Amino acid sequence: MATPLTPEQLAAYERDGFLLVEELVSPAELEGLRERLWEYTHGGRPLGGLRVQIEPRVERGELAVAHPGDGIRKIDFLVQEDDRFRVLGLNERIVAVVAQILGPDIKLFRNSLLLKPPAVGSAKGWHQDSPYWPIEPMALCSCWFPLDDATLENGCMVVIPGGHRAGPLPHVSATDDYVIEPGYYDPAQGVAVPMRAGSGLFFHSLLPHYTAPNRSDRWRRAIALSYMSARSRYTGEGESPVYFPVCGATYPGCVR
Repeated sequence: MATPLTPEQLAAYERDGFLLVEELVSPAELEGLRERLWEYTHGGRPLGGLRVQIEPRVERGELAVAHPGDGIRKIDFLVQEDDRFRVLGLNERIVAVVAQILGPDIKLFRNSLLLKPPAVGSAKGWHQDSPYWPIEPMALCSCWFPLDDATLENGCMVVIPGGHRAGPLPHVSATDDYVIEPGYYDPAQGVAVPMRAGSGLFFHSLLPHYTAPNRSDRWRRAIALSYMSARSRYTGEGESPVYFPVCGATYPGCVR
């Protein structure tokens, strides 16, 4: 497997908790992903085993949309259920970066398509991923992959460089969200990361991050591909789920 990251890039990831890598897929593959997603949201393609979450204000009737697809906030399980997105989840360039960070034995913890329709998509408050997830150690790596250019206006990622080194922070429930408790982070330290479609923001699962509402007239669609070492341990209740295999071995007593 290729080793695309230089020692300097790996050091930057360890120091800052994130790393931007551009042009992970071809323009044709990117367009194919956008077309397939539009088929699901607006073209009537059967959802099958996909799980869909509606924008809370739309679901409560507080905000009307012209088409039901304009009110979708999240779609889960595309890698498992869709051939084009499965190719993305197993993309050699993405997996090679993750393998340099996590090691050669990798499973996919989750994949979530995160949509911010124009003038509809709401903010995702400051949070860390690992406090949501029953996995130890808290050292997963996600690739946040935008299908549209992610800008300051439509809700690009904002991160706190080095914030992952503080460890897990207390989180509290807020309106339609679960966020870091105020006082445990400084939003003034946030750095926006505008990205071109087809790039990937690789980030540590304890990196504090946030996305603003979409105040533009353009879509902001991105898929979060979250990978973990196959040596990770499931700490939730009951037996570990069977996770999507990416590469390498499975280990006794670790995630299945």
